[in-house]
Amino acid sequence: MSDSGVNVTSDTLHRTAKYFMDTGRATSHQEAVDLLKRFGLVIHLGEEVATSRDHQLALLTLVTVARRTCLGGIHVKGDLDGILMVPIVGATTLREAVLQLGGCCVPSLVTGWPVAYIGSVKEHSDAGWRLTWDGWRGGVVPLRDGHRLGERNGSGLAPVLAAAACAAELFLYHSEDHPLAGRRTSGLSLWKPGLDWLCDDESEVRIELLPDALWLIGLGNLGQAYLWVLGSLPYREPESLTLVLQDHDRLTPANESTSVLTTAHMMGEKKVRAMAYWSEQRGFRTILEERLFGAWSRRGPSEPPVALCGVDNALARASLEDAGFPLVIETGLGAGPQSFKNFSLHTFPSTLKANRLWSSVAQNELPQTSAYSPSKLPGLDTCGITQLASRTIGVPFVGLLAALLGVSEILRRLHGGLALELASGSASVLADIETVASPAGVYQYGFTRSLN
Repeated sequence: MSDSGVNVTSDTLHRTAKYFMDTGRATSHQEAVDLLKRFGLVIHLGEEVATSRDHQLALLTLVTVARRTCLGGIHVKGDLDGILMVPIVGATTLREAVLQLGGCCVPSLVTGWPVAYIGSVKEHSDAGWRLTWDGWRGGVVPLRDGHRLGERNGSGLAPVLAAAACAAELFLYHSEDHPLAGRRTSGLSLWKPGLDWLCDDESEVRIELLPDALWLIGLGNLGQAYLWVLGSLPYREPESLTLVLQDHDRLTPANESTSVLTTAHMMGEKKVRAMAYWSEQRGFRTILEERLFGAWSRRGPSEPPVALCGVDNALARASLEDAGFPLVIETGLGAGPQSFKNFSLHTFPSTLKANRLWSSVAQNELPQTSAYSPSKLPGLDTCGITQLASRTIGVPFVGLLAALLGVSEILRRLHGGLALELASGSASVLADIETVASPAGVYQYGFTRSLN
């Protein structure tokens, strides 16, 4: 991706850098990218990472999410010579996986950057965060608090959740957007969103059933986050999961800044084909749909009955209940500088109607800061500048939090847990998530067994 303000376009824009452009904290794309280059993280590993699937998931998720917003680097200290236990990337050792995802393996800690601890680290300071999880619950706590959950190997959801919460705190800390970032606990229960995630919940059940057929609508920030979460689940037989992958677009450098599976060598590829290759490498079966989703879209009688939707197109979302899916789970992200850390979930059928929720396309007010003045963007005409300004701010950890909420909706229903028709929250304050229960009954749309 070009850092030059002269060459930046809507396709090469770093979507997190746009936050600093829109708020006036940076006067150009170059200045915003330079600011992100001052953001970094050290991850300090305990001995568990060599033998624990969940500890490896926490590490790899944190690396791939954090390195897209912390352009200064993600440094990992610890024993990385163990065999990779999760097929989330095409590597043999943990070291290879970290390097492939954009991390850097280091022998000593770098001063001046926050430190995230994963596992039992013998030598540490009181500064930094601990990733911790158990069952359906995960998050991050200040190391000085000494609080730690069981961190037992389980569904794969909880360590991914802990990594997403840590990446959110890391960004808030570096951007100075929250006075308590880095000095507070932050996490979530995916079994009962809104309850205290640090307290044991005897009603939680072990995840033994997983979905066997899903239709993914959109393969950008949210769609790729869905795939990452599905790839983290302990499928006993990965080939038992069939995925219809739908998107009409190609990958650009702007996608690389927000989407957890996009890498530089994918630029220009159709999203569907790149994500199908990744999915098939994990053992999943795929069906490719390269058309735009809309009012004309229809599910065939033998195709997956459950849709996971992650698009920002209001007209496509308005058509979700017309395509013939018995169950739709839709997740959305906030857009502007005040709401880009927000996420939401809707399920259909429900008391809400998709065609009413998204009956019209909202017109967002374009930013008027100096970063979009023609003198800062001499390579763009008025149309190009308008297109650049209209792009939404994006960060990968919010998409991952929304995807976790979406996949856990399926898993809760599979295990007789709480069904939701609406959830709304923010990465800034995960504890304040709001939910509305749904009267939905038992999940009837197919399942397969997990390794648990």
